[in-house]
Amino acid sequence: MYLYNLTLQKGTGVTHAVHGNFSGGKQQEILLSRGKSLELLRPDSNTGKVHTLLSTEIFGCIRALMAFRLTGGTKDYIVVGSDSGRIVILEYMPAKNALEKVHQETFGKSGCRRIVPGQYFAIDPKGRAVMIGAVEKQKLAYIMNRDTQARLTISSPLEAHKSNTLTYHMVGVDVGFDNPMFACLEIDYEESDLDPTGDAAQRTQQTLTFYELDLGLNHVVRKYSEPLEEHANFLVSVPGGNDGPSGVLICSENYLTYKNLGDQHDIRCPIPRRRNDLDDPERGMIFICSATHRTKSMYFFLLQTEQGDIFKITLETDDDVVSEIKLKYFDTVPPASAMCVLKTGFLFVASEFGNHYLYQIAHLGDDDDEPEFSSAMPLEEGETFFFAPRTLKNLVLVDELPSFAPIITSQVADLANEDTPQLYVLCGRGPRSTLRVLRHGLEVSEMAVSELPGNPNAVWTVKKRADDEFDAYIIVSFVNATLVLSIGETVEEVTDSGFLGTTPTLCCAALGDDALVQVYPDGIRHIRSDKRVNEWKAPGKKSITKCAVNQRQVVITLSGRELVYFEMDPTGELNEYTERSEMPAEIMCMALGTVPDGEQRSWFLAVGLADNTVRILSLDPNNCLTPCSMQALPSPAESLCLVEMGHTESTTSAGALDDDAPPQRSGSNKGTIYLNIGLSNGVLLRTVLDPVSGDLADTRTRYLGSRPVKLFRIKMQGAEAVLAMSSRSWLSYYHQNRFHLTPLSYETLEYASGFSSEQCSEGIVAISTNTLRILALEKLGAVFNQVAFPLQFTPRTFVIHPDTGRMLIAETDHNAYTEDTKSARKEQMAEEMRSAAGDEERELAREMANAFINEVLPEDVFSAPKAGAGVCGASQIRCPGTPCMGQTMFKTRAIMSMAMVKFSVAADGRYYLAVGIARDLQLNPRISQGGCLDIYKIDPTCSSLEFMHRTEIDEIPGALCGFQGRLLAGCGRMLRIYDLGKKKMLRKCENKHIPYQIVNIQAMGHRVYVSDVQESVFFLRYRRAENQLIIFADDTHPRWVTATTLLDYDTIAIADKFGNLSIQRLPHSVTDDVDEDPTGTKSLWDRGLLSGASQKSENICSFHVGEIIMSLQKATLIPGGSEALIYSTLNGTVGAFVPFTSREDYDFFQHLEMHMRNENPPLCGRDHLSYRSSYYPVKNVLDGDLCEQYLSIEAAKQKSIAGDMFRTPNQICKKLEDIRTRYAF
Repeated sequence: MYLYNLTLQKGTGVTHAVHGNFSGGKQQEILLSRGKSLELLRPDSNTGKVHTLLSTEIFGCIRALMAFRLTGGTKDYIVVGSDSGRIVILEYMPAKNALEKVHQETFGKSGCRRIVPGQYFAIDPKGRAVMIGAVEKQKLAYIMNRDTQARLTISSPLEAHKSNTLTYHMVGVDVGFDNPMFACLEIDYEESDLDPTGDAAQRTQQTLTFYELDLGLNHVVRKYSEPLEEHANFLVSVPGGNDGPSGVLICSENYLTYKNLGDQHDIRCPIPRRRNDLDDPERGMIFICSATHRTKSMYFFLLQTEQGDIFKITLETDDDVVSEIKLKYFDTVPPASAMCVLKTGFLFVASEFGNHYLYQIAHLGDDDDEPEFSSAMPLEEGETFFFAPRTLKNLVLVDELPSFAPIITSQVADLANEDTPQLYVLCGRGPRSTLRVLRHGLEVSEMAVSELPGNPNAVWTVKKRADDEFDAYIIVSFVNATLVLSIGETVEEVTDSGFLGTTPTLCCAALGDDALVQVYPDGIRHIRSDKRVNEWKAPGKKSITKCAVNQRQVVITLSGRELVYFEMDPTGELNEYTERSEMPAEIMCMALGTVPDGEQRSWFLAVGLADNTVRILSLDPNNCLTPCSMQALPSPAESLCLVEMGHTESTTSAGALDDDAPPQRSGSNKGTIYLNIGLSNGVLLRTVLDPVSGDLADTRTRYLGSRPVKLFRIKMQGAEAVLAMSSRSWLSYYHQNRFHLTPLSYETLEYASGFSSEQCSEGIVAISTNTLRILALEKLGAVFNQVAFPLQFTPRTFVIHPDTGRMLIAETDHNAYTEDTKSARKEQMAEEMRSAAGDEERELAREMANAFINEVLPEDVFSAPKAGAGVCGASQIRCPGTPCMGQTMFKTRAIMSMAMVKFSVAADGRYYLAVGIARDLQLNPRISQGGCLDIYKIDPTCSSLEFMHRTEIDEIPGALCGFQGRLLAGCGRMLRIYDLGKKKMLRKCENKHIPYQIVNIQAMGHRVYVSDVQESVFFLRYRRAENQLIIFADDTHPRWVTATTLLDYDTIAIADKFGNLSIQRLPHSVTDDVDEDPTGTKSLWDRGLLSGASQKSENICSFHVGEIIMSLQKATLIPGGSEALIYSTLNGTVGAFVPFTSREDYDFFQHLEMHMRNENPPLCGRDHLSYRSSYYPVKNVLDGDLCEQYLSIEAAKQKSIAGDMFRTPNQICKKLEDIRTRYAF
């Protein structure tokens, strides 16, 4: 079996975020690390919408990310620490829209190792040096400079190693232009290592160490070190030089401390806590991330606690000596892994779990009535300040980036009966959890919908002048009339536009600089800017049936076959070309391209005829309307569209978004002209038109729907795109160096045109039955659009009821309150408030207590309170779509597994829900009081659960599965078969030979496939006659299994917690007809192989995905497509392993992968082959992500690779597109 790995949806979780001017303009960009890929975002400073400029796979694990700028520079560079054992400096090239490697220095082994640097980065704020550190022992410093051509240079590494030292964090200290200094949080474990009693480990203190890089002597000195009182988790560098006092802020448990060298005293301030918090009061509070904002005149820090509360921190100074720290509650947002304050006044929050947010900072919170806390305020040791959390006041949400991370589990199913399957994903943690339904398609925002007096048949928009920014009129054509609407603050009907309203319209367009043209069945109406009208009437009894128009040319057909061509002369008049041309068959449709910049005409006309052909005619004045080329079609063409697509993004992204950038449109940047042909059988063809000879080549085909395909040219992100309408509407556009053909998630449309107004700069105006709709597409490049349903606790698993298609979701949270325990705790605290008050304050205390009980802060923003030790948590089963089916369990029980079973004993044909529950589970070290199996009867409509009985068991039921009308349960390391009894479940059979703990069970026929937590999969057979479960084969390698799925009777796909996928198959020689040896008389050498079963499965595929796979499923994603192995990962990636159907395809892609490894090595210096073989050598799986980078490399490289493979670049691109569209999208 040979597989090809395709990523459908890139990972959405963010591990690091940095901001800067990477493109060198005045724009601010944000660079995100998504674990194994880099993504560059640009927030639009006017609208606040975030645009993705580029996303690139780096085939490695990003451990650290920093931005820096050389002194006096205007552009930020990016320095990346990864598992490659190399330091890599990247620069963003806006002209190519690509990240390029400026430097790559090797210093150690690859892989995430304890003593190889790459985990921590610290940059000197003036950009003169960078320090890169390992978790243990090693630190290296590099000096940055520039050469005579102003290019960045990097020195050899300077060592600052110290043995037996663990590093927790490091930052560059701002010392102006003195020698660069770095501050590190370290701990020395030498004593603890030698002391067997463990006392030394308790006494060891963390130290704050300053390292100075002496630029004169070119070496690093440990300048100063001092022990810290509390254990700190991270450092924040304070502006220095002329801007501030320098030094560092140390964030530790419950305290924030300012330290600096010299005669500066330590300034210490407790971290404020929420007033009347339901959280465990004994639990310490820490800051988890920070953002610094500095301008020439001021600076402040935003620090976020683990509950999500952001504090604004300022320092008061006296002659460059800090006298106090001031804290002020700013706002509460979801807990973040990184925050960035942009110079444009935005705050970007990369959430730990769930969607990421961009906020506008509306106020700095200086003049509100929020209390300000200071380190100068007198407090007893161990006491702290209190504040009241509230909804957003200083921040305004402007954009939201959807994120599926973490995906707990997912399933592909068509529960909505839409033909195309949906992906049902459980994601998130705690109160921010959601069930998301993902559908392939672009999200459509509806700007306006208005009813029309009848059913229109076409719609157009026109500008009054060619250089106007916005459209002036919307023209709607009916069967016997034309309606003209003017676009302003509102859209209203006008009668003085010069258009003829008493006739249907075939086409409207702007002509020349300031004229309009209307083509109707009886003639052509040319409306000049001064409202003068020139008419051309159709001769005799002939009428116009089809037409094509662009800025300077008009082509019409008279009575079906005769072509008449008009071109605009320099005076602005339309002149008819003397000869008319008769076509051999009836003309079904026509298309003209737009007039290229600096030219007078589009050189070709495409005509679709009833004889199932498309012909290209020349419009060159010397041989006008002569045929150039022809293509036969499988069925008649319904519509045609000529567009120029695929010129490099510099013409769109830099030109459209950066006002200072000159539009870079050189000859090499010109796109290819594509002829899109919509057929009457619902198929779209895309063919390349040769701009010189008019030949057609390289046809791509895609089935769109059951209706004939109509095509419309529109503008998207400043470039031309095609809207194709069949039974679904599709958008074909070019984005980030590749073509996308994506359906719109919207109802069927009939006719459309581009639309541009002040409210909506790039929209679509369309008609659907008797309504006019104005739509906008904002999330270009997105694969899925989603509908999210909020959940209360972290979802663990779900099952789908086969008859009704309804879902049952199990949710469990450790250490959480249920609604009842929360109310009880609130009552208890309110009672304490009332009783603590004296006689005078009693009334006030009562009011406060009542207000406290009634106050409800949404937990998805303000975090759920932690219940504290001894309270295990809350669980419930939920069925979306039915009111209050949440069955809340007891507060000390956690749902571990769930399965839907039909019991043969019951003989009622009903489904039962078996739920495996753990009692008083403590995760580390793993201790529990056993568990139980609950059985619920599901009613036929799946709208209610009826509790049957509970069976206590001595181990945790980690996995359940229906098997031959009974229930298979993995209780700890025992595999048991249970049957339904009257009062409880009855144990029928047991196998005790699984080594550690069962985490997954699959069954097919007589075989059972059991996954152990760390020993891979065991193959068992159930022998009914002897009532025995016998292990007949197992795996040769240990695997820490997270998900499995059966591919066939002998083959199983296994995902492990280190990010690998492997496929195990039983060889033909394996027999499952084996006996267990009850007597123990067999000789030792017959017993088994490698201390396991006597037969082994063989590994047929291995691949390192790089993210933990949480679910695997064999499914089809598109109607009529082939089956693929669909997976989803913890970081939010959705991907597919698709099988090759022929050896020839496999060889082709294997060669392409080999060439890409050599020609386009990964960006951060990791070797691609060794990355994909991180744990087991990669076997029989090709990396589609690497192959698809072929689409975005330079044309010269594309050509040389294609030459080596005896192909053309177009053929390779077509192959890449075909394998994608055959299985997925």
